[in-house]
Amino acid sequence: MQNKTFTDQLGRTIHINYPPQRIISLVPSQTELLFDLGLDEEVVGITKFCIHPKEQFKKKVKIGGTKTLSIDKIRALNPDLIIANKEENQQEQIEVLAQEFPVWISDINTLTEALKMIKQVGELVAIKTKAIQIADTIKANFDNLIPSSKPLKAAYFIWKEPFMLAGKHTFIDDMLTYCGFENVLSESRYPEIDIETLQQLQPQVILLSTEPYPFKQQHVEALKQHFPKAFIALADGEMFSWYGSRLLLSANYFKALHKSISFI
Repeated sequence: MQNKTFTDQLGRTIHINYPPQRIISLVPSQTELLFDLGLDEEVVGITKFCIHPKEQFKKKVKIGGTKTLSIDKIRALNPDLIIANKEENQQEQIEVLAQEFPVWISDINTLTEALKMIKQVGELVAIKTKAIQIADTIKANFDNLIPSSKPLKAAYFIWKEPFMLAGKHTFIDDMLTYCGFENVLSESRYPEIDIETLQQLQPQVILLSTEPYPFKQQHVEALKQHFPKAFIALADGEMFSWYGSRLLLSANYFKALHKSISFI
């Protein structure tokens, strides 16, 4: 073991015993990446939302939710590396953990940043070659994905009561672009919006995400009365918002989704 220095996506410097042997992941998409890199034994703790792969989810210690971490459970696992995310984890909790353990934080709003994260994590855990292979395969899948036709105006729902949509400067917004859509919102992040305001924006496509709010077909039917000319469907939230190795599946999903669009 040796002590090595790394810089995360916030520009923070951390020092870890290299390669790390006791890793805790605080983000589902990054947890899946770690297991796809072959770190079955090294990952000792995950959140209750880190559901992929299922076999590992059943076996690993759960340390709370992404925004409701159990600091005591994390301490008991004595990690030599914690992998977190700026948006998905609470700053206050991360600051507490960073005083005691090396915490590497990602900050991802685009596919380019996701691919960089995958390669950086590969270096961080000493599995660089496989991480590069995953990133390069994802990039190749996405390279020719954007349809040549004019982008369709789209709205992407992530929450209900109140309705919240994915706006600009989000990873979901970047994925919408690759899917052949143009976000109807001009606001950044995840603004609340009412039906009347959205009607004025005249979306051609409305997608209701399966996470974080679990939209169902009944919600699709309810919106049809307000947007009779729009194509409304459920969207696999993992394909639009997971920025780890699940992106290996996203390009084909986007291609199929775009082909499925029909207008009344």
